[in-house]
Amino acid sequence: MFEYKRRKNIFTSALSILELIYHVTARSVRKTHNNALFSLFMAMLQTIVLAGVFYVMFSLLGVKGSAIRGDFMLYILSGIFLFLTHTKAMGAVAGSEGPASAMMLHAPMSTAVSICSSALSILYIQLLSAALVLFLYHVAVTPVYVFKPVAAVGCFLLAWFSGVAVGMIFLALKPWFPGFVSIGTQIYQRANMLASGKMFVANSLPSFVLPMFTWNPLFHSIDQARGYTFLNYNPHHTSVSYTVYLSLTLIMIGLMGEFYTRKNASASWGARS
Repeated sequence: MFEYKRRKNIFTSALSILELIYHVTARSVRKTHNNALFSLFMAMLQTIVLAGVFYVMFSLLGVKGSAIRGDFMLYILSGIFLFLTHTKAMGAVAGSEGPASAMMLHAPMSTAVSICSSALSILYIQLLSAALVLFLYHVAVTPVYVFKPVAAVGCFLLAWFSGVAVGMIFLALKPWFPGFVSIGTQIYQRANMLASGKMFVANSLPSFVLPMFTWNPLFHSIDQARGYTFLNYNPHHTSVSYTVYLSLTLIMIGLMGEFYTRKNASASWGARS
């Protein structure tokens, strides 16, 4: 009755939201492991193991010469970094706290904060792990040279953003079709093992095979990233604009679906999802 409510302007409200996103992001980073350094180590280990597996596979198959002229390990890493970032961002956003979650009972908390924190936690871990893996490779093995580093990092962020966009679609569908979304996210992640194009480049594919991959925004991001990473590769069949426009479209559809879902939220959804 005698509670004093302090009025907030737009600036202070924005700062409060950003502070809340920061704390929830830190919680998301520590969700799997209490030690954030261990989460970073596991992300680096996953990248190194995948790179080692693909390096051995390409060596045994004898197809190293068909790759881009340049550092072959950097060729492998450029695909793995974007692949892991895209799929993990999609999974994190699709699995973020929904409107029926117990976290939404706290007044400052909202689904928008939950989505942002889930996406930013993946970006933080993957960006830091990629930088550390490249640094270790640069120091321990051979110097790393990237043709256009800023543009290559931009493709990395684009792969993350497109993963967030796909995750938004699954998030909007999850309360209505939890079983379908659970299977759909797994199928999408498994399909991207091949459809992402991390094992080959678009210029080497026949024209009748390209439509099987050009629908995938991650395929465009990885191919464009290799064009900015290597001096001797110029992608002809992919574009950055496709990924940008498709991601923005999926984000808008996901936001509309999430808004409708939030308006019709039911406490019983927690038992089904």
